[in-house]
Amino acid sequence: MSQDTTAWKDRWAKRSISVRLLLAVLVMVGLALPIAGTLLSHHYRTSATQAFDERLGATLNVIIAGVTYDPIEQQLVHDRALGDPRFETVYSGWYWQITDGEENTLASRSLWDQRLPVIDNDTLSARSIPGPRGQSLRVVERDIYLAPLEAPLHISVAARDDVLARDIGEFQRLLWGGLVGLGVLLLGVLALQVRWGLAPLRRMHANLHDVEQGRAEQLDTRLPDELATLAASMNAVLARDQRLIERGRHTAGNLAHALKTPLSVMRLQLRQLPETNRAAWEVELERVDSAVRHHLARASAAGEGVRFAPIDLHATLAPLLNGLARLAQRRGIALRQIWPRDVKVHMDEQDIQELVGNLMDNALRWAHSDVQLQVAIDEQQLTLTVSDDGPGMSEAECQQAVQRGKRLDEQRSGSGLGLAIVTDLVALYSGHMQLSRPSTSGLKVVVELPVIARNRRA
Repeated sequence: MSQDTTAWKDRWAKRSISVRLLLAVLVMVGLALPIAGTLLSHHYRTSATQAFDERLGATLNVIIAGVTYDPIEQQLVHDRALGDPRFETVYSGWYWQITDGEENTLASRSLWDQRLPVIDNDTLSARSIPGPRGQSLRVVERDIYLAPLEAPLHISVAARDDVLARDIGEFQRLLWGGLVGLGVLLLGVLALQVRWGLAPLRRMHANLHDVEQGRAEQLDTRLPDELATLAASMNAVLARDQRLIERGRHTAGNLAHALKTPLSVMRLQLRQLPETNRAAWEVELERVDSAVRHHLARASAAGEGVRFAPIDLHATLAPLLNGLARLAQRRGIALRQIWPRDVKVHMDEQDIQELVGNLMDNALRWAHSDVQLQVAIDEQQLTLTVSDDGPGMSEAECQQAVQRGKRLDEQRSGSGLGLAIVTDLVALYSGHMQLSRPSTSGLKVVVELPVIARNRRA
């Protein structure tokens, strides 16, 4: 299978149900109506032509009944009036003719000096022929035997078929006009039917959007039976996932509290050891403490798989930033913040506090006199930029810092989780993080998250 065929199938596989149904209706109407129109047109043409031929055949019988042969004058005689003046008007388009193909010939006055073409035919037949002055004629003819003549007489009745053609053409115009109108009406009605029939699906789609945006917790099950069962099943899955996530977060929190006391006891017991043995144990205990906090923080992070109602970012981070501002003031560091007017994001409060807290804590640990937090938004994402005027990192160190297990404060005291938890949180929300050295000193961390809260489209 070629790539073009595969791409075409992929494109059609993504077509909406409405487009599929409308295209199916369009194909059905586009095939059914022309076929029906063609059959009806053919049937009417056949019926109209047959009726015209029967009328000419009736006139032919009248002519046959009135023809005789005068043996004295030795000529054909027709003594019965047809009652139609068109046979008396020259080139009127209505003609009759009686001939044996030789000397004996009779013709209507309308035929004047012209003659109709003759073919031998024992039975009644009809055909179209050219007539006088380029007229198109429909002729009904047959051969008869009239005593005492030995040769058969060929009797023909012809009439212009333009009236017949005009009648058929008028019917076809009305027919195709009616079929086109019917097709447009059918397409309109079926389009309304498709829209009405798919309205529950559109309502379900809007409801899913509300659930994704955190404006609703479950799907509305007031739907047709086919969709109500699906919505109920999806609600059960959503509720189960929510319970599992909440249970995991609660378990992580309980585990953190359970481990905190044993670790504190171990630190106290380490102080009773001789100085020579204490240093190695303190290093290992610090590694255990850091690893436990790291993995507990990851386990308690919600990430993008959970549905969040929009939160006010400034209100959520205000307590954290106020505390960090007091810490910066005690250290003699200027903490600057640049915020847009209003920022709403779809994130868990604990996750965004953990992310910003780690970045700001690292910046305050390394900064000499200045730390800046800048928040920017656009239609697609939230951008957090944290920069300081500390010693900074080289490009290679920036690459290593975002690797699993690395810490922001490896060379300083404290028990920060490091960039590992920040990197995991960014990955959970399908974001992107970049470290760089903005100038001769300092470190700049840029985090981009696609979590901007958007209004639902009307």
